[in-house]
Amino acid sequence: MDSHPGIVFRSGPGGRRAGLAGGPDVWEVARVLREIEPAGEEAIMKTSKLTGLAIPQSRAAANYYYEFAGEVDAWIAEVDREAEEAYPRRARR
Repeated sequence: MDSHPGIVFRSGPGGRRAGLAGGPDVWEVARVLREIEPAGEEAIMKTSKLTGLAIPQSRAAANYYYEFAGEVDAWIAEVDREAEEAYPRRARR
């Protein structure tokens, strides 16, 4: 994708999703990134540390996420919903 170097698209049962070339899906990185304060370059550095990704990979995921947050947040919500259905709270106790 010209406007987002390092981002590729993958197909799967849930549809097409953005991912890092040679790395995880963007939603997986965004899940970490969105919990870090403050946002911006410091969040990218912390995300790299926490995920083991190179800084350019974290930056590529962050740039995509900042532009398409609604799409990525929808993936995260769907994954969370599916996990809740697969592992109800009562089974985790």
